[in-house]
Amino acid sequence: MRGPSIWSVSRKKLINMKLDLGKYEDFPTNKIHGFKEAIEELMPSLKNHRCSEDKEGGFFERVREGTWLGHVIEHVALELQTLAGMDCGFGRTRSTDTKGIYHVVFAYEIERAGIYAAQAACRLVEKLVTGDFYDIDADIKELQVINRRDKYGPTTLSLTAEAEKRNIPYRRLNNNSLIMLGQGSRQKIICTSLASTTSNLAVNMAGDKEKTKRLLAKEYIPVPKGTVIYREKHLAEAIDEIGFPLVTKPIDGNHGRGITTRITTYEQAVIAFRYAQTVSEDVIIEKYIQGTDFRFLLVNFKLIAVAKRTPAMITGDGTSTIQQLIDDVNKDPARGEGHENILTKIKVDKGTIDILDEKNIALDSVLPMGENVFLKNTANISSGGTASDVTDFVHPENVFLAERVARLMNLDICGIDIMANNIETPFTENGGTILEVNAGPGFRMHLAPSKGWARNVAEPVINMLYPNDAPARIPVVAVTGTNGKTTTTRLIAHLANAAGHRVGFTTTDGIFINHHPIYYGDCSGPASAEVVLRDPLVDFAVLECARGGIMRSGLGFDKCNISIVTNVSEDHIGLDGLSTLEDLANVKAVVPQTTFKNGHAILNADDDLVYNMRKDLDCNIALFSMDSENKRIKRHCANDGLAAIVEDEYFVICKGEWKSRIIKVNEVPLTFSGKAECMVKNILPAMLAAYISNFTVENIVAALKSFIPSPELTPGRMNIFAFNRFNVMVDYAHNEAGYIELQKYMRSVNASVKVGVISGTGDRRDSDIQNIGFYAAQMFDELIIKHDKDCRGRTPEQITEQLMKGISKVKKEVLVKVISDEAEAIHYVIDNAKKDCFIFITADDVKETLATITGIYKNKTEKSLEFTTNT
Repeated sequence: MRGPSIWSVSRKKLINMKLDLGKYEDFPTNKIHGFKEAIEELMPSLKNHRCSEDKEGGFFERVREGTWLGHVIEHVALELQTLAGMDCGFGRTRSTDTKGIYHVVFAYEIERAGIYAAQAACRLVEKLVTGDFYDIDADIKELQVINRRDKYGPTTLSLTAEAEKRNIPYRRLNNNSLIMLGQGSRQKIICTSLASTTSNLAVNMAGDKEKTKRLLAKEYIPVPKGTVIYREKHLAEAIDEIGFPLVTKPIDGNHGRGITTRITTYEQAVIAFRYAQTVSEDVIIEKYIQGTDFRFLLVNFKLIAVAKRTPAMITGDGTSTIQQLIDDVNKDPARGEGHENILTKIKVDKGTIDILDEKNIALDSVLPMGENVFLKNTANISSGGTASDVTDFVHPENVFLAERVARLMNLDICGIDIMANNIETPFTENGGTILEVNAGPGFRMHLAPSKGWARNVAEPVINMLYPNDAPARIPVVAVTGTNGKTTTTRLIAHLANAAGHRVGFTTTDGIFINHHPIYYGDCSGPASAEVVLRDPLVDFAVLECARGGIMRSGLGFDKCNISIVTNVSEDHIGLDGLSTLEDLANVKAVVPQTTFKNGHAILNADDDLVYNMRKDLDCNIALFSMDSENKRIKRHCANDGLAAIVEDEYFVICKGEWKSRIIKVNEVPLTFSGKAECMVKNILPAMLAAYISNFTVENIVAALKSFIPSPELTPGRMNIFAFNRFNVMVDYAHNEAGYIELQKYMRSVNASVKVGVISGTGDRRDSDIQNIGFYAAQMFDELIIKHDKDCRGRTPEQITEQLMKGISKVKKEVLVKVISDEAEAIHYVIDNAKKDCFIFITADDVKETLATITGIYKNKTEKSLEFTTNT
């Protein structure tokens, strides 16, 4: 789970493991010999775990009294992650309708680690049951490796944490540090401390240290004297020009790689030159400046923090060797590999050996008590150095100089390395020199200095990207329910478009960005929602949220401004652990539960299950009803509530005691002259969403009038093709509620013969398929049974059998023919159409079905497509 789900709306990162205990179902922990003792010995830290039924003694007490192994696996999976440095504290284990099968749900910080922990917990518990040895250390080490590789570094972590404080959503775009803050047109991209606002030219300039130095020197910024060479034969000439002591460094290096300092002989210079060329061909030769290394951090061209950096060092104790002292320093839990922690472990490299050689000591030498030895030529934190915060001691002239450098470089976020005796007097007086200007500086030394105040340097970055609390989110409307979701979604998108927005929306038909189809298919899940929210063109999102996506992965967003629940009726019962309508309602309720407190949940007041969702919501409620006398609507409006109703054949918006007629029902094409009640039900919540979004009434009316039911705007939703002598309607009706609404419409249709081409969905219950046949037989004189390409676990014959059982319950003569292939069935029914008949076709693949009918239409009529709402 990567978003709000039925397990938790507030916790987005959850593993939901469907666990089959098999033969172990009959053996709770108190019936497994030695289990309690074995798990206490292997994982003693589990004693700190508490259960939801919290008993004295906690988790181990539950194990002693007897609990199911699924519950144990949940706690083991959580603790394995904790032991590897990932604090994950939320878990739930729930039984299913099938004996021995459980949902084991637990939190994760890093997805790969969560999946590994799930698998490892199963292996571990099974070994405890059988009494076999289990190497838990191997699992912990593997999880630590995953954690190091996949977790955010300190800089990125500080920025995402600051974004969370500001309620700014963020999303990782790759496996490293590329992060999108915000949504749609309000997004900003960061990669560690590089931002989408940062000039690419400035970054390239900062990457060339020599060009940077020349640019600054021209502007009277103090920089060390130096030159660039790329052949060793030019080294002597450079030394003569600059003079000892020297520094050599690669022209485009970083993190201190390839740098050698305090060079005093030609032989040292040759070795240093060759070392620098392992990083880049061009090598800078410059004067070595004595002093203290300071890092100035600037954000939005303003000085934010200053750190005094000290190279990696050790202090002798009179007994330990240098290598032992290094190992002791590296045991500090604050030190990690690379950038994983606030400090970096000290690694012995060529530079370290050269420093020791210069002092005539080695790794096995014992340092006298209190003697300090620096192990690196540079003070980079990435090479094991430490930092002290000295921000409060910077002279104002030095603040001005640093900010001038940032402006000259046009780097909105930069780290300036300055060598000076101190920062409390102007650099012009104490010989301070700018050594480097770095794009994408690390924040570690400022977030957690070894001495001095920690500085929240992430805050000014977020303030720069979103000044004056500028919004980072775009309006999000989320639509769920059993029927009507797709049409409601499309209509809201059309309304937003008419109001001037660049709309992105997702439906079971596909993903659409500003009128353009991006992908066709069932796109009502979280991955499709993320595509819309990722697109920088989109400034208004409408997202269809179907049951399957919510149950499989959660939602693709954390919060929405407006949520809509159209209805809850029998569909998918018996699938994925849904046994009752109440179960289905609980899944749908996840969507309104994500509504912002100042947002609106739009609920169907004619549907008991939907109406009752309001009790668990902490947001504004808006209601809609087909009945202007609905008591729930009247109570709601008496309390100054917002609602939409149909009254005196008008669409009406009610706010408290105030009512406003929007448009006559039969003037809206989507209502089929007021005869399509199901479409009227879809318009009500869409109209409310538009009103809440502050679209003008004039825009709403114009959009409702221009939303013509057709394959372009409402594919597979009551698309009527006007042939010369008869009409054909294509619809996606596939469940009992859909057929009931269709039956209401068919009563208004005048036709010589009514023909239905129907099918059943194989993964539904027998009774669900039979009901399709039952309602179809009531409204049609002739039926053609076809079969979907995917019969979902049944054979075509089995589906036909269930449909026939439903048809047989109707006491009237209905002609039934079975033509399994959909295209063949469509050709047959159109070729044999009687004059003035009405043909209904339920679509399997909407796009394919419409293409088939469109082709037949053009051949038979030899004219452009015509669609009608007049039947």
